[in-house]
Amino acid sequence: MKLASFTRAVCAILLLSAGPLAAQGMVVHDAYARSSTASSTSGAAFMVLMNHSGADDRLIGASSDVAEKVELHQHAEDANGVMRMGEIEGGVPVANDEAHVFERGGDHLMFMGLKQPLTQGDVIRVTLEFEKAGAVEIDIIVDQERQPDEGAMNHGTMDHSKMGHDSMKRSDDTKASE
Repeated sequence: MKLASFTRAVCAILLLSAGPLAAQGMVVHDAYARSSTASSTSGAAFMVLMNHSGADDRLIGASSDVAEKVELHQHAEDANGVMRMGEIEGGVPVANDEAHVFERGGDHLMFMGLKQPLTQGDVIRVTLEFEKAGAVEIDIIVDQERQPDEGAMNHGTMDHSKMGHDSMKRSDDTKASE
């Protein structure tokens, strides 16, 4: 009887600690956000997400105190050759020992309903939510001077008026925040 109780206790400890142990294997590299103006209502962040947790996982959401909502977004070309931006349905799979790049002109975190301007040099606390690893908190620096990798689409200078932002209004202020 004592052995069974001990075994259950050890199993419970292992199960409860599995989330934090897996979270330790989710690594974020080169995270940065674009600065915004005082009147901007949205912003974007970019990073390389690496999974060294020992198991395949999926990023299913994100949150931050700087915005009402944080969505996983993507840019994709439609059948007519028009680039559109929208939420990634079902999350972003990240296989074990693989990486997923969130970059300008591609997948990114979209801060919707900014509560404050994103100012050069600020650090934003963001919680990434994974199916298996659970909540992982990261810090993202606001860096307007960061340039996208050579050959990548420049998200900061794109004309968003043709990108299917049905719920967002484009203004000159929005351009600087993404």
